[in-house]
Amino acid sequence: MKSPERLTLGVVPGIPLIQPGDDLGGMIAEALDQSGMTLADGDIVVVTQKIVSKAQGRSVELAGVVPSPRALKVAAAVDKDARLVEVILSESVRIVRQHPGVLIVEHRNGFIMANAGADRSNVSDAPGRDVVLLLPNDPDAAAQDLRVQFETHFGKSLGVVISDSFGRPWRQGTVGVALGAAGLPALNDLRGRPDLFGHPLEVSVTALADEVASAASLLMGQANEGYPVVVVSGFAPADRDVPARALVRPAAQDLFR
Repeated sequence: MKSPERLTLGVVPGIPLIQPGDDLGGMIAEALDQSGMTLADGDIVVVTQKIVSKAQGRSVELAGVVPSPRALKVAAAVDKDARLVEVILSESVRIVRQHPGVLIVEHRNGFIMANAGADRSNVSDAPGRDVVLLLPNDPDAAAQDLRVQFETHFGKSLGVVISDSFGRPWRQGTVGVALGAAGLPALNDLRGRPDLFGHPLEVSVTALADEVASAASLLMGQANEGYPVVVVSGFAPADRDVPARALVRPAAQDLFR
């Protein structure tokens, strides 16, 4: 996928609050139509995981969660609600690190992240309820479903990235990353291509979907901005389709494991 010389990013206004079972793709397409935004071949629609999870009904009310003995033990060690810890453990395959206030796990989709993505932010609670939102089921499949809807509606060759905010080891702050992708090479292998001096690249593999997600997160914001969808324009149509699961480093290559 050739690097563009210029990119344009724009938020999609008018996205309503998403409820379980909503036709998310149809609602985003309608918001695009009403805003007057036009899509071109190669455009990438970046969608936050929160609205994908909400449409999938991926929420848990903590009042109905019964902590296991393991959850109670971990909760005491990390000083977290044992019900929340039970939810985190149910979404995880292992604990990577734990410390008071911190619980880093390997999500069952392979992501190394805090709290398995279980999150209370930007989740509307009715009075007396304590609800956490989980990551979407199969983010790559969700991205592909949205891509099909958008391409059918707009008649263009498009990409879709489902994004989230991750912290990173050895660096402060969070950045946008891709949980799911379709219609673009999430992992763009440049090995074998020549550099400016004709030398073949030997190790250059770029996380294209992560870079797109991070750029979009500058507009989406993290608080009350209310912009869960961003369109990135300027890319040519992708000639390869590599899902976001390719971004997860295999255990055999993890030198820190």
